[in-house]
Amino acid sequence: MVYIAQVVDFIFRLLGLLVLVHVILSYFMSPFHPVRQQLDRIVEPMLAPIRRVVPHVGMIDFSPVILLILLQIAGNIIVRLLLTF
Repeated sequence: MVYIAQVVDFIFRLLGLLVLVHVILSYFMSPFHPVRQQLDRIVEPMLAPIRRVVPHVGMIDFSPVILLILLQIAGNIIVRLLLTF
């Protein structure tokens, strides 16, 4: 079970890293760039439900921050549950 917990932890950390890269590239890269489109396909389905609930504050979108917090919490809970078995 320790191996599975490590894999799950790695996946959640990778998703968090992808969210950060998505945010950074959204400032510098065209939305039509192939790299950006691939990141959008991965990250946007996770951000869309959060954006429906949390509105923009001015020009600032807090949904990536909320997603990072939720990924951290969910990852910790799942890893701890796997380690107890």
